[in-house]
Amino acid sequence: MTVRPASETAPVPDRKPERTKPRETRLRALDGLRLLAALMVAAYHYGGRGGEVTTAWGGSAKHQFPTLHELFSYGCLGVQIFFVISGFVICMSGWGRPLKSFFASRVSRLMPAYWAAILIVTAVFALPMVTYKALSPSETLVNMTMLQYPLGVDRVLGVCWTLWAEVRFYALFALCVVLPGATRQRVIMFCAGWTLLAAIAKGAKEPFLDIVLMPEYAPFFIGGVGLYLIHRDRKDVYGWGIVAVSWLIGQHTVVESLWRAPSPDAFANRSQLVIVAIVTFGFVAVAAIALGWLNWANWRWLTVAGALTYPFYLVHEHLGWVVIHALHREMYVSSGLTFILTIASMLLLAWLLHRFVEKPLTPRLRTALAKTR
Repeated sequence: MTVRPASETAPVPDRKPERTKPRETRLRALDGLRLLAALMVAAYHYGGRGGEVTTAWGGSAKHQFPTLHELFSYGCLGVQIFFVISGFVICMSGWGRPLKSFFASRVSRLMPAYWAAILIVTAVFALPMVTYKALSPSETLVNMTMLQYPLGVDRVLGVCWTLWAEVRFYALFALCVVLPGATRQRVIMFCAGWTLLAAIAKGAKEPFLDIVLMPEYAPFFIGGVGLYLIHRDRKDVYGWGIVAVSWLIGQHTVVESLWRAPSPDAFANRSQLVIVAIVTFGFVAVAAIALGWLNWANWRWLTVAGALTYPFYLVHEHLGWVVIHALHREMYVSSGLTFILTIASMLLLAWLLHRFVEKPLTPRLRTALAKTR
């Protein structure tokens, strides 16, 4: 899942300028929504699931948060909100941009913080007082490519599976839209074609088609692209149709993957209605931003929040386990305060990564890649 400041300047559209010119070139509300989605995912990883975080707490998070654990269990849906935002932002940033520039912007945005996060997590897990095991040097080196998930190599960062989905989306969009040149008609055909092929892949149950077409996540990326068409022209019927179909399919794919019949043995019993409501919130929130309804949310701190989201997302899960273990089991800090302090410490680390890794390296890497012949 990628984060990108929403300060792109949209190019001149291919329809009537007076109707399709975007109404806002800096969408700070989108940055705030990104951070909200990241905090949802963090709540899920710290208090809404079982697995490795149980070791950090010294017991199930269900017992640490007897009331809130069910609410936290819905936090995983922050990923789907990220994907809708990504569809919007990637269409905005790729429109009117040559392929080399698009490639340079994506690589330079993703990789510096990602490489730093890989090295930091590996180094921390290698410390003798940390109970979690670091990967071998060979596995760590493969992780630097961001291709460890399809190669079947253990992951340094648990969240990297979402980055693999993002990379595949970028590749599809680059080949089908950016390379031939973005136009409204081409974007519409891309969305329609991907929706149809993803449905076919879902029915065919062929692993190769699943990898390429991502039927589980495609509706959210496509819905975000449709919302950018609406941002260019709120009367674009095709854009609204793309969003509607994407929402209809997307809510079902999430319910299908997350909902289970209630059981007393389950960590948390999710409600179908709540799942649908959160998915709907993601689409509606991005739509409100696309339509300019949230232009009043133009506070500068939202830009900072957006800048912190990606590095926070990268480091929060595995390093959060270490902080939880240190605070709760070694220093006997209460569960609630441990939760708050862990979030705060990961935000601080995210700021350090943004300030001392992303700020100096991202523009240099982008310039180097854009100049390469």
